[in-house]
Amino acid sequence: MKMLMHICCGPCTIYPLKELRTHGHQITGVFYNPNIHPYQEYQRRRQTLMDYSDKTFLNIVWPEGYPLEEFLRAVANLKENERCAFCLRDRLAYTAEMAIQEKYDGFTTTLLYSKYQKHDMIKEIGKTLGQQLGIFFYYQDFRTGWAEGVKISKELDMYRQPYCGCIYSEKQRYCK
Repeated sequence: MKMLMHICCGPCTIYPLKELRTHGHQITGVFYNPNIHPYQEYQRRRQTLMDYSDKTFLNIVWPEGYPLEEFLRAVANLKENERCAFCLRDRLAYTAEMAIQEKYDGFTTTLLYSKYQKHDMIKEIGKTLGQQLGIFFYYQDFRTGWAEGVKISKELDMYRQPYCGCIYSEKQRYCK
């Protein structure tokens, strides 16, 4: 299956990419993450993924721009679960719409790999978008490969970010 995979960062790409390729899928990634803040963090995660994609011959779509302001305006008055739902829906909808436009068979996301993400919410949003837009959402619980992905990312000396990405998750991580 020809699939477009939303990618949040390099380390979270390792296990899902291996799994999908092992099962014969042709994968292209898309790095669409307007939630990541500050800009230097965004650039660091982007560069880590660039380096990894070069090593693994993974084609990545790099959308132009950094629509942080739009993201912040959209989530400013939302509560935590609503912010997370908006953020996940925004990134998955972008990926699904691109998959349709570029004639992919389906879409998925590396967000399904992290044990720190709202897994059930990601799964539900992906399936709902797939049904609404008429494109297959590939679901797999990639958390089973968490330890393997962490081990490989450390062996490759990859930058491993300490928080999800948005300013709210940064505060939650450091302001205890």
